[in-house]
Amino acid sequence: MNVLFMAYGTPYSEEEIEPYYTDIRGGRKPTPELLTELKERYRLIGRSPLNKITQKQAERLQAMLPEGSRVYLGMKHWRPWIQDAVKTMAEAGVKKAVGLVAAPHFSARSIAEYREKVAEALARLGNPFTFQLVEEYFDHPRYIQAVADRVEETSWRLLEPDQAMFLFTAHSIPERAAADGRYQGQVRRTGELVAAKLGIKHWDTAWQSAGRTPEPWIGPDVSQKLEALAEAGFKEAVVTAVGFPSDHLEVFYDLDYEARNTAARLGVRLLRTRSLNADWDFIKVLKDVVVEKWAG
Repeated sequence: MNVLFMAYGTPYSEEEIEPYYTDIRGGRKPTPELLTELKERYRLIGRSPLNKITQKQAERLQAMLPEGSRVYLGMKHWRPWIQDAVKTMAEAGVKKAVGLVAAPHFSARSIAEYREKVAEALARLGNPFTFQLVEEYFDHPRYIQAVADRVEETSWRLLEPDQAMFLFTAHSIPERAAADGRYQGQVRRTGELVAAKLGIKHWDTAWQSAGRTPEPWIGPDVSQKLEALAEAGFKEAVVTAVGFPSDHLEVFYDLDYEARNTAARLGVRLLRTRSLNADWDFIKVLKDVVVEKWAG
């Protein structure tokens, strides 16, 4: 079984931030102001562990697959690049492969772009192997259970759990890329299933990490949502980044720094659910969806 496991990627050092940001922007260099802002965010969180976590996820996934299986790692915006992973697979004689992105929800700005990068890499090589992509697993029972377990353990720290608001967040995308509602619906369905499993009374979705572009992105942003919760009288909130399985810049900065500061200003006690990262219950989810796609 051959698997191409993909994630967003992150720079390894401050010197790599500019070329990384340039790649995210489709080859357009960021303005000095935008570059300074991103560097400051990295300094505020310390370091993004995304690459290290993704590598461990890939290693553990391979360990759970049938003997002889191999998981190849490819990143969308930094090393090791997706196109290099595809080339390595072709050179190894791979004839069939399954692709998997760490993100659970499908959108035209996430999963679809990974699919395009793989298709382009295969085309340049003359399409040496067949490829099927796992497009989503937002309602997989093991995934819902893993998220619910972490939400439940966080709720133990609440003073009044029945009076708290539970927010399920994911990466915002441009409104034009979300026009069909598929992405928003999947994120909401994840929250709905977790809330139902735990009997949560008050819950909602919110968005984070909107890009710095002139076009409108879907909202409300998590900080805007906290403003509304405070006005409604909520004193405690739990935020769960269901769209981000791994800890990285956008979890640490958006939630642990920015949202936490907003909550403190509003007098709302904010707790964040720990991420899935490379925990074995999450790796079992990845194994399930890969095996099912391979068989299909």
